[in-house]
Amino acid sequence: MRIVDVRERTVPISRYATRDVGRGGLDTTAVAVVTDVRRDGEPVVGFGFSSIGRFGQGGLIRERFAPRLVAAGEELASASGDNIDPFRAWDRMMRGEKPGGHGERCVAVGTLDMALWDAAAKIAGQPLHAFLADATGSRSSGAPVPVYAGGGYYFGADDTARLTDEVRGFLDRGHTHVKIKIGGLPLAEDLERIEAVLSLLPGADHLAVDAMNRYDPDQAVRAAHAMAPYGLRWFEDICDPLDFATHARIAELYPPPLAAGEALLSAADARNLARYGGLRADRDVLVFDPAHCYGLPGYLRIVRVMESAGWDRRAFQPHGGHLFSLHVAAALGLGGSEANPHNFQPFGGFADDAVVDGGRVRPPEAPGIGFETRSGLITLFRSLLRP
Repeated sequence: MRIVDVRERTVPISRYATRDVGRGGLDTTAVAVVTDVRRDGEPVVGFGFSSIGRFGQGGLIRERFAPRLVAAGEELASASGDNIDPFRAWDRMMRGEKPGGHGERCVAVGTLDMALWDAAAKIAGQPLHAFLADATGSRSSGAPVPVYAGGGYYFGADDTARLTDEVRGFLDRGHTHVKIKIGGLPLAEDLERIEAVLSLLPGADHLAVDAMNRYDPDQAVRAAHAMAPYGLRWFEDICDPLDFATHARIAELYPPPLAAGEALLSAADARNLARYGGLRADRDVLVFDPAHCYGLPGYLRIVRVMESAGWDRRAFQPHGGHLFSLHVAAALGLGGSEANPHNFQPFGGFADDAVVDGGRVRPPEAPGIGFETRSGLITLFRSLLRP
């Protein structure tokens, strides 16, 4: 059981569903990890990408981590010898790496790790949620996962009208909870956006807001005081992700739930958040992104760190809004997962025929992550395999 080739390509990606809004200069790296296992005459290939919201990592993948996988040979085989072991592959990628350096390296490793789990689950003939549950001793029934629709980015014109149209579209698709962005406009205008969306929902606990780490300490306090009376589902990414003092200050004065973790990328970051961030395990939400946290081995370390600090797994709601995070939530018994119904295409969202019923969706039962259930995405992935 070997990795014989790794293909990668960095491609543009837009957070907006509409072409008249600039894409913001984002990109992501798609990878294909080719194994020496063959099915129906073709090699088993695992696919992955650098999740959503950070930049592609083609250079680190190409020059540093992919060569280690290819050079490892049979060292990556599972103990039984009948599969690739993603944990062994992760150890091989990280061999010789020094502590720290979590800002970009973690995303490169997580991108390849996603593809390794896809390949291993395909070799086993299992959907990832079942394969991962077996690998970690968790339980996965394949039951529908609670999801919330992420979106609510600022539109260049007619913002409130287009925002409410977007939210109506989420509700029409079967979503019951949504998340919108704040922090990019004066607070009074953001409050108008919040109230416009609340007018469409059955209660304030159906709406979360995400400040995308924009607020300085004083702005965070003003926003917290202004939003506390609404009783929103959660207030996410308040300030600089490493400003634990401001997190703790807001946690003292803002009774409704907070959410943090999207821009924290390692178990060491999580430990500091638990120690110094003031978050409350009885209500707050953890939105770490598995693909940004050195992949599943790194994410599992974060889960263990937070569990040891008194957190329940149901506090975790992985960032990303795509199939990989959906499988992780199902396998590990997490509280839910983000959905990107129309943003960050073709990577965001679930299977083409996925049905959101009462705010829940099932992960696909196709072997692996199920990228093959997304026609536009699998076409992109397969293009990596062309000479």
